[in-house]
Amino acid sequence: MIISKKNKHIVGEITLDGSKSISNRVLIIQKLCEQPFLIHKLSTSKDTRTLEKLLSHTDNNVFDAGHAGTTFRFLTAYLSTQKGEQILTGSDRMKQRPIGKLVTALNALGADIEYLENEGYPPLKIKSPKTILLTPAFMPELLITADTSSQYITALLLIAPTLPLGLKLSLEGTIVSRPYIEMTLALMSDFGVKHTWDNQTIIVPSQKYIPKEITIEADWSAASYYYALSAFADDLDLQLNGLFEQSTQGDSAVAQFGKAFGIHTTYNEKGIRLTRTLLETEPIFEADFITCPDIAQTLAVMCAGTGIQGLFTGLETLFIKETDRVAALKNELEKVGVSFSKLPKRFSKKNPKDYFMVDGKAEFTNTSPVFETYDDHRMAMSFAPLAMFHPIDIHEPEVVVKSYPNFWKDLKNLGFLMG
Repeated sequence: MIISKKNKHIVGEITLDGSKSISNRVLIIQKLCEQPFLIHKLSTSKDTRTLEKLLSHTDNNVFDAGHAGTTFRFLTAYLSTQKGEQILTGSDRMKQRPIGKLVTALNALGADIEYLENEGYPPLKIKSPKTILLTPAFMPELLITADTSSQYITALLLIAPTLPLGLKLSLEGTIVSRPYIEMTLALMSDFGVKHTWDNQTIIVPSQKYIPKEITIEADWSAASYYYALSAFADDLDLQLNGLFEQSTQGDSAVAQFGKAFGIHTTYNEKGIRLTRTLLETEPIFEADFITCPDIAQTLAVMCAGTGIQGLFTGLETLFIKETDRVAALKNELEKVGVSFSKLPKRFSKKNPKDYFMVDGKAEFTNTSPVFETYDDHRMAMSFAPLAMFHPIDIHEPEVVVKSYPNFWKDLKNLGFLMG
């Protein structure tokens, strides 16, 4: 799809979809709750619709999560507590994404999960839980490395209050994506589940989820693409509806990051309003994405479009997402003359973190660059704002349905042309 824009004016109002992260957690809580409750503004993303469908289907015992990583991981934990025998599978890419740490943890609790193909990877056969999970003699304790995916930890926490004696979960090492764990616990608290978090140990006693009506906050990950548009705009006055100032989403950090690009975020009753002040000098943008990895691609493109040099760290989880996002960024930014490279080890001698640099300003020839999406929704949406400089070609644009089905429609409402 060719995308273009006749000017650099970003003026209008967009109502964002509900957060996929919050929606998926609430759907699992709803299933674990003994009484139904209403959910307003549930995400319309394919991932959420897939999870909603799989949680309600009774046609057969095969659960196909497709590309949806969160859906697969949450279902692994949920199904491990259910009676019967189920097959949990996914796309070819899903079969390349590790699940071993979560399966090992669940089996240690008394789940009965085995691999059907490659050890440590989907698909899985999940049988009725063993006696140890159903009637333990004492509160089970698990040790899990804290630098693993927060989705593993969330999956365990969501089922914890439904276990006969609850769960004691100890996190070893540096905690990755802490806001996602905090989001999970905050949502569990909203539904009446108490917990303690002391140092690296989270204890969730056995208790019941209490049903309550809930409105899902809009998606800050989706909002990040409008910050990119804002960074490139000559004329900016944009209202984004549905966002909360006191947010549990780690990606709300984009509001703070936007300041480096002259973007001002004002909160109001409907959400936020974005305006911009032109920068007198081009600063170096430096950020740690360990708590908000899903907006790293957006910020990389913002640096490329403005020519602001970017210094990124905390990208560890990007290698095992829908694609290797680090490699994908490198490949696609090169098409407009921008480098995305890992810095020499000596740069981080005093700090063991890996650093990556975005260097250069996007340049366009007479032909439209063709950006590959790698079956990754965030690649499509992150690179789309570059159409403000020159017509671009997005390969397989329909991939956005994974998290933001109305993305292209909303861009059209802001004056983008597509064909």
